[in-house]
Amino acid sequence: MAKSYEIDMCSGSVLKKMLMFSLPLMASGVLQLLFNAADVIVLGRFAGDNSMGAVGSTSSLINLLTNLFVGLAVGVNVIAARAHGANSKRDMEEAVHTSMLLSAICGVILAVAGFVFAPQILELMNAAESQLPLASQYLRIYFLGTPALMIYNFGSAILRAVGDTKRPLYFLTAAGVLNVILNLIFVILFKMDVSGVALATVISQCGSAFLTVLCLIKEKGEIHLELKNLRIIKRVLIGIIRVGLPAGLQGCIFSLSNVLIQSSVNIFGDIVVDGNSAAQSIEGFIYMAMNTFYQAAISFTGQHVGAKRYDRIPRILFCALGCVMATGLILGWSAYLFGHQLLSIYSGSPEVIEAGITRMQVICTTYFFCGMMDVMVGMMRGLGYSTVPMIVSLIGACGLRILWLATIFQIPDYHNTLSIYISYPVSWAITFMVHLICYCVIWGKVKRKQKLSEKKV
Repeated sequence: MAKSYEIDMCSGSVLKKMLMFSLPLMASGVLQLLFNAADVIVLGRFAGDNSMGAVGSTSSLINLLTNLFVGLAVGVNVIAARAHGANSKRDMEEAVHTSMLLSAICGVILAVAGFVFAPQILELMNAAESQLPLASQYLRIYFLGTPALMIYNFGSAILRAVGDTKRPLYFLTAAGVLNVILNLIFVILFKMDVSGVALATVISQCGSAFLTVLCLIKEKGEIHLELKNLRIIKRVLIGIIRVGLPAGLQGCIFSLSNVLIQSSVNIFGDIVVDGNSAAQSIEGFIYMAMNTFYQAAISFTGQHVGAKRYDRIPRILFCALGCVMATGLILGWSAYLFGHQLLSIYSGSPEVIEAGITRMQVICTTYFFCGMMDVMVGMMRGLGYSTVPMIVSLIGACGLRILWLATIFQIPDYHNTLSIYISYPVSWAITFMVHLICYCVIWGKVKRKQKLSEKKV
């Protein structure tokens, strides 16, 4: 019997259950983004546009270095969701203990790599010379908190696998409030500039990680965490890597293309970089809202595969696509229409605001294509196919963007920021169509396997 904070995904209305799952997850994602947004807003208002731009320009690099390990959490989610759907307590216990130890190991690796190499990578990205010292300072402190970030993400993946998206929301609410308070104290009271907001973020991430671990330790059911039982189970690790590594590599590839785009944006000067950073922060909230349906597609499909309820999987696809399209259209167009007001929260400079609007008029109005693309990826990963969407994303979205920068962007009449931004919706739309074709092929293969299995029984 499901507990009050869990959702039985394999019975009842798919749409209703998906919304019950997604809304708390959406709120959690928004709060997580507030970590960075609070940094940018506080700096823009109390330290200046240069500090704001320095922190904002690090987002693509942070994503590049963290996405590989965050992608492994997708593998955790799929493995745990299947164990839960199949009612296998042993498999779930092994998934919990393997994934939590793996999260700590990944976090330490990431902390060392980020602290050592972040400044050099910023230089390769053509970071503005005036912002380079501040950006390096922010990154080095930020990456010291990545072990906590990994522990929270892997722990949340376990909770999502059993349909629990409420408790991660509670944990991030507490951490988000703490982050904002510490931002104000460190920047306004102690004049710590970017080091203050970085330290506030690290402390907040440690708080959410602590609450997540405490939750799993106190849990009495199948997801109970016993610290003395932490160990790597080879079979579980292989399962996590098989699904999670392609997901992580895809995230890295997307981030790499974004790093290249950020490098191209950087050549247009500080005002454009500042406006681009503010617009990216706003877009992040839209993306996080849409991304919840990608997470829902993975968890719902994973549980149904574990329970062998293949008949309901097409409904999951249609509900997820419908929800993500509606979310992207409503939030994307609202953000663009109120763009001046939203951007003024980040900066009082009219030039910076106009630079941000240039980006938002392209990205926000077409963002729903990105959400639909991600849902198709989530469906395939929930079915256990993670390499195919990675390859498609590598060739489609990322390859097209790099090709665009190397060809169209080099034409004098198109050597501007608008041309850079147009590469996003073009790559999203094309990649979505290819993902849809691949899903149809995979679904046909899954159905044939199911029929053969039924005949043997």
